[in-house]
Amino acid sequence: MKATYIDYNDTNSFSKTLIAYLNHNEQLAPFYGNKPDIAGFKDQIGKKKGFAHRELLTKILTDQYGDLLSSSPEVAQNIIRLKDDNTYTVTTGHQLNIFTGPLYFIFKIVTAIKLAQDLKKEFPDQEFVPVYWMATEDHDFEEINHTKAFGKKILWDVESHSATGRLDTSSIADTVKQYCNTFGLSDNATELTELVEEAYLKGLSLADATRTFVNSLFKQYGLIIVDADRKELKKIFAPIMEDDILKEKSFKAIEKTSEQLKEKGFATQVHSRKINFFYLTDEYRERIVRTEDGKFEILHQGIYFTEEEIKKEIHAHPERFSPNVVMRPMYEELILPNLAYIGGGAEIVYWLQLKANFDQYKVPFPILIPRNSALVTDDQMAGKIFRLDFTFKSIFKPSETLKKDYVKRITKYRLNLQDEWMEFNAIFGKIKLRAHKIDPSLGPSTDAVKARLKKAVNNLEKKLLKAEKRNHQDALIQIDRIKEKLFPGGALQERTDNFAELYLKHGKEFIPDLVKSFNPLDFKFTILY
Repeated sequence: MKATYIDYNDTNSFSKTLIAYLNHNEQLAPFYGNKPDIAGFKDQIGKKKGFAHRELLTKILTDQYGDLLSSSPEVAQNIIRLKDDNTYTVTTGHQLNIFTGPLYFIFKIVTAIKLAQDLKKEFPDQEFVPVYWMATEDHDFEEINHTKAFGKKILWDVESHSATGRLDTSSIADTVKQYCNTFGLSDNATELTELVEEAYLKGLSLADATRTFVNSLFKQYGLIIVDADRKELKKIFAPIMEDDILKEKSFKAIEKTSEQLKEKGFATQVHSRKINFFYLTDEYRERIVRTEDGKFEILHQGIYFTEEEIKKEIHAHPERFSPNVVMRPMYEELILPNLAYIGGGAEIVYWLQLKANFDQYKVPFPILIPRNSALVTDDQMAGKIFRLDFTFKSIFKPSETLKKDYVKRITKYRLNLQDEWMEFNAIFGKIKLRAHKIDPSLGPSTDAVKARLKKAVNNLEKKLLKAEKRNHQDALIQIDRIKEKLFPGGALQERTDNFAELYLKHGKEFIPDLVKSFNPLDFKFTILY
């Protein structure tokens, strides 16, 4: 595939705060650490030297992968590398969307892989390992229980009340069949079906099924997949858990930062709670709240702890305490020798809210890298765009704007009445002057007539454009079809479509083409065709 690049600002699809971050807006400088450039990474490496939990991390990863490592030599090698003080990670994270969910799931991981490769070229004496952090403790199952393939919604309709990573996939067989039935008949379809069935039809937990599937797609790049829902890892986090739950330290720091961002005109993405942990079992994941009498309640479960009891519970059973969205980043940075976090636009915004909390716990704040965003099409679609005299940049405009631009460009007639209005305007100037001489109070009446005429001229201009549009109906229908194909439902392709359609078209070369084309530190929107 060929690649071209445009500025994120030209897509009209990303937030003001993200664009400001990419443009190094000085107002945002207090809310992040090192800049996302090579100089920033050089400094970040120094901050992460002496990471203390390498042996534990590699042991847990080895246990989690199990037999998968025998067919994943690059992954096995990277796990071994993590024991070395000169090895660092670059991490992305996401929920356990079935069959990977929207395309940006894939784009996040590819960005991490390419960034690790680029850093190795810049710092040959160090090793850089791409990591996918699975949000196995998340309980918002309705956000991940479906995907969209070839315009069809594929749904896994079961109940889930606890961490999605612990969910048994024994009931997913019909959903797998629906998904694979959209593939059609081809060698690529057979291959992808085998990968899906191997992951999801073995009765694994959703966490293990996701690891198996994602590993089958990315193992050649040594991608390490982390499930942090482990007691041994939570023990490292226990002192911060205690501070958050008993002293509300995180809440205070994050609230202050959020207010500062708002004062500077930037929208915030998440709200910190006074307690930012859930209580987690195999049956439920419920919020912890402090009652008026000073006890700690597990909502909807009738379970209460005194302050002393919850301290003991945190240290005896840290696995029962699950961080929410504002504390998960802290957990991640504690247990990984991590340099950078790669996230979508909304994620980058909420990470900006967290810097002060990292500072108070003296945990190095990672470099924030917006994931690569992309639109993937083909030569045939590119040809249609170019024949209509549009560019990849202009195609991001709304459909009606494109149609209007096309008609004005292609028509043999002049469709605006600006010159005529200038003549009318001159005439009304004379009329107003004459009226004023006769009676100064007639001025407003003259202006009112002029305003009505202006409205009539504008309406006539719209009718001229509408009439000329009818003369080019075929081209305008083509514009609608292009927009719907590239922006399904009016959204970026990456936010709705699953990767299956593109994998079936390009096969095993799809992901290598992405890796080749993405440039994580250039911060450009990628168009592949």
